[in-house]
Amino acid sequence: MVVLVFWRKWFANKHQETRTFSVPAGERVYAVGDIHGRADLLMKLQQLIDEDLALCPDTVQATIVFLGDYIDRGFHSREVLEHLLTLEMSGARLVFLAGNHEDMCLRFFEDPAEGRLWLGVGGMAALASYGVYLSDDNDLEGLLEASSALAARMPAAHVAFLKTLKEHYKIGDYLFVHAGLRPGVPLDAQRRSDKLGIRSEFTESGYDFGFKVVHGHSGVRKPKVFPNRIAVDTGAFATGMLTAAVLEGSGVRFIST
Repeated sequence: MVVLVFWRKWFANKHQETRTFSVPAGERVYAVGDIHGRADLLMKLQQLIDEDLALCPDTVQATIVFLGDYIDRGFHSREVLEHLLTLEMSGARLVFLAGNHEDMCLRFFEDPAEGRLWLGVGGMAALASYGVYLSDDNDLEGLLEASSALAARMPAAHVAFLKTLKEHYKIGDYLFVHAGLRPGVPLDAQRRSDKLGIRSEFTESGYDFGFKVVHGHSGVRKPKVFPNRIAVDTGAFATGMLTAAVLEGSGVRFIST
């Protein structure tokens, strides 16, 4: 049985390695990894993409897909959301996907008692960016007060932005999603929790989805192309490297801060 499973994975990988994935002719796609409150890196990457777009022929339609996790960890979650809401980039189409951190923030409004998980993975920094602070013990009363304070201080436009983020986006042979997909499950049956939060079940599977998945969420030291996926979360908060994959024709390249 072990040999059979190994052979299937090897065959699937070899099959994917020989396949050509591409975006439609006349299009260029930029896929931006997890920003996590680093407004400074967002500005730098925007400049790099603008410079790259300036070299793009007028006949090419550019799309910029942001892969989610705009908030938390870094100290400028509010500034990141404000900037994204007003962003315009050389006529490019902008697509914003949901990340698991955005979902945790929204759940904090609905059930503050469940907020300890969010606060433990960077939510405290997001709260602080809106002028909301918590004591270290994070008791229920404090969580309720913080949730109410965030609801009062977060602009309605920011909340609406978080609520209208897409779960995934597809262009040509590429599927863009924050975390990944569950192997063996049709796209229309994938759960939101997997699209925004799956890890090793996706990254270690080598599963052939019939398209190449471009994702963030699971960090890599450098952006990397795998047979079935492209990973672009280069840990911007900790490393200072925010990355965009650039897809045009069947080519893949990267721009990083």
